[in-house]
Amino acid sequence: MELIKTKQLRLALFLALLTAIAPLANDMYLPALPMLRSHFFISTSLVQLTLTMTTVGIAIGQIFAGPISDYMGRRLPLLLGMTFFCLAALGCVYAENIWLFLLCRFFMGFCGASGIVIATAIARDIYDGAELTRFFAILIMLNGFAPIIAPVIGGQILLFCTWRDIFVFLFSIGVMLVLSTLFFTETLPARERIEQVSIAFKSYWRLLQDRYFFSHCLLQCFIFGAFFSYIAGSSFLFQKIYGVSPQGYSLIYGGIGLGLMLMGSFSARIAGRVSNIRLLKYATHTSFFGSVLLFLLFLADESIFIIYPVLFVTIIPLSVIGAASFSMALERHGHDAGSASALLGFSQLLLGGAIMPLVGIAGDDTPIPMAVLMMAGYSLAIWCYYKRIAPEHNAEL
Repeated sequence: MELIKTKQLRLALFLALLTAIAPLANDMYLPALPMLRSHFFISTSLVQLTLTMTTVGIAIGQIFAGPISDYMGRRLPLLLGMTFFCLAALGCVYAENIWLFLLCRFFMGFCGASGIVIATAIARDIYDGAELTRFFAILIMLNGFAPIIAPVIGGQILLFCTWRDIFVFLFSIGVMLVLSTLFFTETLPARERIEQVSIAFKSYWRLLQDRYFFSHCLLQCFIFGAFFSYIAGSSFLFQKIYGVSPQGYSLIYGGIGLGLMLMGSFSARIAGRVSNIRLLKYATHTSFFGSVLLFLLFLADESIFIIYPVLFVTIIPLSVIGAASFSMALERHGHDAGSASALLGFSQLLLGGAIMPLVGIAGDDTPIPMAVLMMAGYSLAIWCYYKRIAPEHNAEL
């Protein structure tokens, strides 16, 4: 029994790092965004476009990685994705202009996406039901370390090195994942794989025609659109408006990451005892009311000591929403878990990638665009919950 738990923990750690590698590419260099603007002599919106490129890369990459992993198995596509992620990270190190940097940022996301979608599919290969929800919650809990440690590492690197060295560090993480993948045991037997990769791509249309599954895609789209608005605006919010240092900002950002991790731990503990639909209901409502209050506090020009706790409470329910919604959506699609995971992952990033440059549209001295976009995302999530998801679970509410 203890051996099983040890193997499960090792698998969870491996999958957590795989799902975190592409987001790490954003989080780790968030403290350097103001420096990047000065280095390339570009606008705030263009700086935030560097985040968008990675996010869009992750979204598109998952669309391809999911079906390919259903066709070829999990191991080989994962190995190729992590290898090319390393090459893209090196490209960022040596980029001499913003356009080459943007291109490399896109490919970091595109290749790193294989880790996100394949890790999720591996979990679905092994678990289902409440156990799947619990394992997803464990993954999200472990992934909580990423936003805690990533900006802290980035901030510390900036004390002694340049922003380019952050990508050297990301390259080294990628190499470690390549080596780990070499020892990974395949979880999708050949007899269970799809016969043609085109079948998997065609399955996207079938999945989107499933009203219930598509409703979860919409929910993920709105929730993560709000979350990425926070990611794009937080660096300028705390460093430019409130005068926090890069190192101080990394601790503030990491504090919210700690909250995400603890909320993921809570979600894992109560999985199976509280229904997924109830978890989803309470979490989405908490984030919605938090975003409304945050908007009002920004209008009142309140201090950081009031803003930060409200922002904290608004963001951390994401762990519960992600675990519950993902599990509910995948439960009906075990055979094509790779394609279903890819669509859900694409939905998480689609809106976020599109609106991140809008966060800086009014410059770096106002938090109002960030607050409005967050409130809009959570409002749409509440609409989606009541109109499209909750009616399917009336007996559980």
